[in-house]
Amino acid sequence: MYRRYLKRMLDVWLATLALVLLAPVMLVTALVVRVSLGSPIFFRQQRPGLRGVPFTILKFRTMRHLAGAQRDEARLTPIGRLLRSLSLDELPELLNVITGDMSLVGPRPLLVQYLDRYTPEQARRHDVRPGITGWAQVNGRNALTWPDKFALDVWYVDHVSFALDCRIVWLTLGALVTRRGIAQPGHATAEEFKGQTAS
Repeated sequence: MYRRYLKRMLDVWLATLALVLLAPVMLVTALVVRVSLGSPIFFRQQRPGLRGVPFTILKFRTMRHLAGAQRDEARLTPIGRLLRSLSLDELPELLNVITGDMSLVGPRPLLVQYLDRYTPEQARRHDVRPGITGWAQVNGRNALTWPDKFALDVWYVDHVSFALDCRIVWLTLGALVTRRGIAQPGHATAEEFKGQTAS
């Protein structure tokens, strides 16, 4: 009942409320991005959603455009690092929640090119809508290895409940305060997933 109906209803209601309450924060963040990085303000990219169907994720931009720069670390600005550490770059994803592409809680949407690199078990992370926060995010985030992260994602898929989602949201608030697990050493976020055997 919760997974099929109530979760989606709560997503829409809470995301709409959050957009209203956080509108001043989003406006200031947009101005900071515009002044420090220029245009465009938003970062758009195709990500796999429910059942792996691609959608366009929306974030505040945190990187500058540098010709020839291949690594994200070279393009990530100090302001961008701050926005990421506070998770302010994720706020536009509330619009993805309202449109039904994402949920407030679920496995984080990764890159489309990873789709054919998952084991069948790891691919089960797409059996639910991707989330702004998730079980892996509150249990290590980018400090986790890929197999551990995927194992946590699949565990969430098998145990979705209202109580678990409330717990994840509460733990997310604590993770935001401590800013733990934001990135792996030497990476803007995490190293590329090149395909591994599930642990």
